[in-house]
Amino acid sequence: MTITAITHARVFDGERVRDETTVLIEGPTVVAVGGAVPAEADVVDARGGTLLPGLFDAHTHTSQQALALALKFGVTTELEMQGALTKARRAHIEDDDTVADVRSAGFGITPPGGHPSELFPEGKRPGGDGGPARDGLGDLVMPFATTPEEAAGFIPKLVEAGSDYIKFMVDDGTVEGHPGLPCLDQATLNAGVAEARRHGMLTVAHALTLDATRMAIEAGIDGLVHVFMDRPHTDEIIGLIADSGAFVVPCVVLNASMMGITGAAQADDHRVASRLDGAWLTTLRASFDRYPQGKLEDVLATVKALHDAGVDLLVGSDASVPVPFLGGVAHGASVHQEMRHLVQAGLSPLEALRAATATPARRFSLNDRGRIAGGLRADLLLVDGDPTTDIDRTLDIRAVWRRGTRLVTQ
Repeated sequence: MTITAITHARVFDGERVRDETTVLIEGPTVVAVGGAVPAEADVVDARGGTLLPGLFDAHTHTSQQALALALKFGVTTELEMQGALTKARRAHIEDDDTVADVRSAGFGITPPGGHPSELFPEGKRPGGDGGPARDGLGDLVMPFATTPEEAAGFIPKLVEAGSDYIKFMVDDGTVEGHPGLPCLDQATLNAGVAEARRHGMLTVAHALTLDATRMAIEAGIDGLVHVFMDRPHTDEIIGLIADSGAFVVPCVVLNASMMGITGAAQADDHRVASRLDGAWLTTLRASFDRYPQGKLEDVLATVKALHDAGVDLLVGSDASVPVPFLGGVAHGASVHQEMRHLVQAGLSPLEALRAATATPARRFSLNDRGRIAGGLRADLLLVDGDPTTDIDRTLDIRAVWRRGTRLVTQ
């Protein structure tokens, strides 16, 4: 099997910059960091560049096409937070080194008519009969629950259907412009989280308001896949999150879009535009614009307070499909913008990089990736310059490897 030697690199291993400047790959695996270069190795001279672990997007709604786009930006793993790419439905992806790898929650538990039902056109909303929506194969799609018993009852079904973790929707529609949507109550949420824990499943919550966040933390949730945006943070809520040990995927790019802030600046960056087609550029230049009264400075202050309190932050975008209605975010590109937002909030570039590599791998127990070390997957991103001091350099992409296979770009 051919050995690839990446030499003369600054190596950020997911936690720190290493003294070693050589990484050896054999097949899909990193076999060594440092050491001599074998005479028969294919050498990649990384002089002037930085080698990073492949990036995570810890909040997406994805497809095989979107995973291919993500990989072009050095995102080698996406964590789907609502979608169909559960264990039984991604065999074709796991061995395809032209797309990012994926893990999935399947579909989140919500009441009938609850979020995200309002995003579907009238007449096409799932579960219109008040029961669980099903796809053409008869598989569970939208687990609707209004009682503790119903929420607990869906957990083994989601596990059997191949969900990698369990998601709960805690959303009354306030931020999306649909106030009064049906929302899980505390008892129902508590029962679902407890049952998921009994099955050994990681739990995450969609919560865009401070009150919903408090509910999720009270239920014992493992992670919040949004940061609230309806008001400034308080010492109390920061303390509750920190004391719980929960992680947070802020998705600042999504909050900005909800406030009417577009991704036009990213779309104008040639490093982004060269990797996106017209539909995605149009999407990136648009925005959700459902909560214009929100204040980005409040969200950034919340992110900084969480970081200062020792809360694990994970990079996520909430990228979905290329339509202006879901604008302001794009697979792959928005991961780089989210890291910039974390630095804008007060994290160091090194800390933002950890939030896109080692931290999500650790929190989602994907122990074969997220770092550069012998025996781990050779999911790698080589960029020009030093993003550990200038986060903007993550977009100066020179090469991407997924399981040791170098991505061929046109």
